[in-house]
Amino acid sequence: MSPFTGSAARTESWQHLRVDLTDGVATVTLARPDKLNALTFGAYADLRDLLAELSREKAVRALVLAGEGRGFCSGGDVDEIIGATLAMDTAQLLDFNRMTGQVVRAVRECPFPVIAAVHGIAAGAGAVLALAADFRVADPTTRFAFLFTKVGLSGGDMGAAYLLPRIVGLGHATRLLMLGEPVRAPEAERIGLISQLADDGAADEAAQALAHRLADGPALAYAQTKALLTAELDMPLAASVELDAATQALLMNGEDYAEFHAAFQEKRPPKWRGR
Repeated sequence: MSPFTGSAARTESWQHLRVDLTDGVATVTLARPDKLNALTFGAYADLRDLLAELSREKAVRALVLAGEGRGFCSGGDVDEIIGATLAMDTAQLLDFNRMTGQVVRAVRECPFPVIAAVHGIAAGAGAVLALAADFRVADPTTRFAFLFTKVGLSGGDMGAAYLLPRIVGLGHATRLLMLGEPVRAPEAERIGLISQLADDGAADEAAQALAHRLADGPALAYAQTKALLTAELDMPLAASVELDAATQALLMNGEDYAEFHAAFQEKRPPKWRGR
């Protein structure tokens, strides 16, 4: 995302999310625990806009997406979204569904690693938000459920049919998206849906530890690695290796590459500057 801004001022307060920024780590918390952090129209829009703002500001080097209370996120709010969409015409429904996809794109395209700290239920849109993250740190209570067919909709919602086969393979993705059955932590770890299995109740702590490790590292190298992982999913090998070569040539002109060499020579840890 471009760092250039126009006339719009920085958002001082987010109504539908809790946002904290400490030492380069942004923690974004879905904070409707009484509703298992069910998403509303406002929450989707805030996530989309927040990720764009953080990407432009360059102050964030890693982001943790967490859920307050008994679960990560139960998906779209049944009353505030499903009930409301029944009264919408096709143009309005297309606008809504495009917005949910824009959130997933923002997670994939932001220039910093995103870690989903998952416990309890991650269902529907909540499962896809976790899926879009670069890392999924989960505790043993975690249950993923891609519930879209359960409400009469396509399982390929919000990019799930694109992302899930690339993480767990086509066979597992077909089963999960068609049947909508819950996937508990042991199976989720076995098929690669979980990046790191934390101790019971420790997903947030483990996600924060990973986020701070990433925030202390070479931010530009991480950003370009994420960009290449996303871009090269659909590229032939020849195009991929050419893009890799161009990217490495640019990074080799950067300060961090020279800093590594200086630190190696001086037998000290590198002081990464993200440039």
